[in-house]
Amino acid sequence: MNKTFAIVKKELHSYFSSPIAYIILIATLSLFNAFFFLIIDQNHEASLRDMFILMEFMFVFLIPLLTMRMFSEEKANGTMEFLLTSPLSLSMIVLGKYLSMLIFYSLLIGMTLIYYFILEYFGNPDAASIFYGYIGIWLEGAFFIAVGLLVSSWTRNQIIAALVSYALIFSLYFSTSLTKYFTGSIESFFIQLSTRTHLENFAVGIITPSNITYYLTGIILCLVLTRLSIDNRLWQ
Repeated sequence: MNKTFAIVKKELHSYFSSPIAYIILIATLSLFNAFFFLIIDQNHEASLRDMFILMEFMFVFLIPLLTMRMFSEEKANGTMEFLLTSPLSLSMIVLGKYLSMLIFYSLLIGMTLIYYFILEYFGNPDAASIFYGYIGIWLEGAFFIAVGLLVSSWTRNQIIAALVSYALIFSLYFSTSLTKYFTGSIESFFIQLSTRTHLENFAVGIITPSNITYYLTGIILCLVLTRLSIDNRLWQ
């Protein structure tokens, strides 16, 4: 476990030793803040429901840009083989890189908690619904990060990694758009495949075992496939 956290520490140091991390944090939070006050002004209610839906949409575009370098950069720089011959298991490498990005994402999400206290000061928000909403948006981001990590393990080209991640995440996000072409069990499949379906439940304060299972299954599957991808050197 100490070796895994050594990778986490190395990755986080790499993020924050360049201005990119700070630019992303400032730019994203600035957009969130602008939309937060706009939504509150329009809805006139002490709720973050619409804010969570907006955050999900923005993370669809942001997260592939964050994850595209995670393995692709190692391969492009020629440091991947060095990493693989170090006294670290493949599972440690995958988990370390995943946790580092998850910590960065959690920091970004954590900075928006001030929205609840603003609502609490001016109104009477439903604390439970907001708490569930944050759980949902955190799980969704964790899933998207796992998808991006997997794709980054397939190629040494960061642009390709980003584009393929967009394709997969867009497919998950917009899968409900296909329901108009199908009925019955196939329609239900696309509804349940969509990340929007599951986050909307969290956003209104509803948590079901199927929603949690959806995200956890997706995360674990992507991490396992990432390990297999690295083990089989699929980028070569």
